[in-house]
Amino acid sequence: METVNSNTKAQTNSELRYKINDKPPIKMAIPLALQNIFAAFSGIVAVPLVVGNAIGLPMEQMAFFVNATLFMAGLATFIQAYGIGPIGSRLPCIMGTDFTFAGPSIAVGSTMGLPGIFGATLLGSFVEIILSRFIKPLMKIFPPVVTGTVVSLIGLTLLPVSIDWAAGGQVGAEGYASLENLFLAGIVMIIIILFNQYGKGFLSAGAILLGIIAGYIISIPMGMLDITPVKDAAWIAFPTPFKYGIDFSWTALLAFIPAYLVTTVESIGDLMAVGEASNHKITHDELAGGLLADGTGSFLAGIFNAGPNTSFSQNVGIIPITGVASRFVVVIAGIILMLSGIFPKLGALVSIMPDPVLGGAGIMMFGMIAVGGIKTLKKVRFTRRNSLVIAISMGLGLAVAFRPELLNNFHEKLAIIFHSGITTGTLAAIVLNLILPKDK
Repeated sequence: METVNSNTKAQTNSELRYKINDKPPIKMAIPLALQNIFAAFSGIVAVPLVVGNAIGLPMEQMAFFVNATLFMAGLATFIQAYGIGPIGSRLPCIMGTDFTFAGPSIAVGSTMGLPGIFGATLLGSFVEIILSRFIKPLMKIFPPVVTGTVVSLIGLTLLPVSIDWAAGGQVGAEGYASLENLFLAGIVMIIIILFNQYGKGFLSAGAILLGIIAGYIISIPMGMLDITPVKDAAWIAFPTPFKYGIDFSWTALLAFIPAYLVTTVESIGDLMAVGEASNHKITHDELAGGLLADGTGSFLAGIFNAGPNTSFSQNVGIIPITGVASRFVVVIAGIILMLSGIFPKLGALVSIMPDPVLGGAGIMMFGMIAVGGIKTLKKVRFTRRNSLVIAISMGLGLAVAFRPELLNNFHEKLAIIFHSGITTGTLAAIVLNLILPKDK
């Protein structure tokens, strides 16, 4: 198989406890899978909640939408990590619906309801399915100067999200940045560091999960844990294909195509970041299979009443912290996510995690993603040309991430494309790398 030139050569002094094809004992693999789920869960459920509220879904439809989204995230994760024929990268990559699709979903759902969203999801999936067959030409535009920048931006642009989690929600929320929230996030971070650095075996590999569990326990006497959603959740709810019907519209599809193009770029960056973190020389076939899994997951999501699926950047940072790159662990995470969609009480138990608990872990995870990008950039000769590519791409990506108001006067479709700092920085890096004269 041909490998992608932009990847770091596998290190002989790797600190990985479990490599990609290693299988930890099941009693260890399940807790390791849970910490991947904790990192992604709030992001997965947030999108259907935001979209559902915006288009005025009744509670029954909202609950079903959330459960279907969890189930499909699990199924897409299983396909991605386990692999079915040519579908799936067979890399430890968690999948789920992404905020890139929130804007188009609200726009389509406001006029066409859920059937319109599911129709656009299904039709739009062919964008990634088709592009996955042209991965080699696509990869020529991703040398180390581009991939290192993209991976670094994935971590840096996600850091504000984790900081908001640590502070207790969005800016302006009640209790934002209170000492209680910051104390809880800080304690979680300290516990993760101590277990990671001084623990042995699972105590070190499961540091993130142990830190989150400790945060759960500490939050109880602090009055931060509300178990009402667990009590209110149903015991069981099976996914039902086309429960609310499906409606195909060219207008709805056109609204979704830019989001699919954006997530194509992000998914390639995420898969490369997973390869870097796992000390794995990723091949073109693996990247093509990963992008095909993105499209296949979204196609199935349209059938099973969920939003489009794509790779989750949040989980890339878990690999360097824990030293666990086992895809077997991620396959188990996919199965658990599917179960959480079938048994809503299990999903509710995870969803009640206080934001500061996740924030304490998130700051470390996203920071480690940025470090992975910096490692890739170490291979780059910092000539004037390459320095310009990195500096401008980083600057534009972070500008959009930190000051999204810059896009207020853009056309709605352009704003959808550029609202992600990852996408803006990636497109800038690709264009600059193509147009600036090559170093002699």
